[in-house]
Amino acid sequence: MSQTRAAREHAPTDDRFGRLTRATADLEPPFAVVDLDAYRANERSLVRRSLGKPIRVASKSLRCRRLLAHSLDVDGFRGVLAFTLPEALWLAEHHEDVVVGYPTADRTALRRLAGDEELAARVTLMVDSVEQLDLVLATARPAPDRPLRVCLELDASYRPLGGRVHLGVRRSPVHSPGALAALARAVVSRPGLRLVGLMAYEAQIAGVGDAPGGGPAALARGLAVRALQRVSAAELRERRATAVAAVRAVADLEFVNGGGTGSVERTAAEPAVTEVAAGSGLYAPLLFDTYRAFTPQPAAFFALPVVRRPGRGVVTVLGGGWTASGAPGTDRLPRPVHPPHLGYSATEGAGEVQTPLFGAAADALALGERVWFRHAKAGELAERINTFHLVAGDRVVDEVPTYRGEGRAFL
Repeated sequence: MSQTRAAREHAPTDDRFGRLTRATADLEPPFAVVDLDAYRANERSLVRRSLGKPIRVASKSLRCRRLLAHSLDVDGFRGVLAFTLPEALWLAEHHEDVVVGYPTADRTALRRLAGDEELAARVTLMVDSVEQLDLVLATARPAPDRPLRVCLELDASYRPLGGRVHLGVRRSPVHSPGALAALARAVVSRPGLRLVGLMAYEAQIAGVGDAPGGGPAALARGLAVRALQRVSAAELRERRATAVAAVRAVADLEFVNGGGTGSVERTAAEPAVTEVAAGSGLYAPLLFDTYRAFTPQPAAFFALPVVRRPGRGVVTVLGGGWTASGAPGTDRLPRPVHPPHLGYSATEGAGEVQTPLFGAAADALALGERVWFRHAKAGELAERINTFHLVAGDRVVDEVPTYRGEGRAFL
């Protein structure tokens, strides 16, 4: 399987894998590593790109408390963007500012939040409808003198032609500044709730690479993506500013959050935005190889052992089917990156218990040797393993548990 031009430009060097192989010589694969040199470089890069505005770390992109804490100790990072309320409650035991990035219907967690004064001061709920407000109040029954913190989500998708076209993910039903202001008034009219924030995530800009590698068709697609992202960003900049002003007329806001790794500098440049969100750019998975504006250093890898040699030009590794979420496609598969020039069978792909790999490098691999892979997405790698081995230089300096390794499942 040939690599795209973008992937080659982002590909780690052979020296990187020499270091990783030496550092992990005593480990039995499968295992995963985080290259701390690359991880720290990505932290510095994100801080530069955020233009002085704080970065709220998206915990779903890390799913490792030790690495989350590592980044929050770096100047320029502040606060957590969690993905479930139970996770937020867990993280809030050690972190003072945790925003739940998605609405919750977890009644047990809501009751725990309302019943704990310290957690209620540290955790902010996400809402995008009056129905959600009523669910929270009916379940949690917060005391008026100890209200629950609430953040509103504005839908950031691009809807030209009177809404007949929809570009972006389907998140909040609240798209217009007027509708958001009405929801803000609904919050402040309900004792037991306190409106503190606003969020808008522009997935069609932050989550879509604008430089897909390949032939003429990919080039044309990249040009189309860039054009649409420019138009969408201009529309959102104006709509978000109007929405923020409308909500600020109803209540004081502590923060206005926007963006993601793919749009940090563009979103941070908006005066209405007070902070940006990022997380995936710390690990720099495969899907970030197709962006022009920045070049993160791949930091997270996993190794699988060669267990078969079915024939000339092919080896088989144990497992490998660590497919990422999203619309099914080859871009959701992990990629073998070292030795180079190995690829999948069109009929087998990445398998649950074994994965055949084809290419000239196969004949030089002995049984028991490793093939290094990168995952297509960031935090989902942590759902497959219990620990990350942290590598600095050419040695393992620590082993830290993932959420899975701590016995935590939040989805």
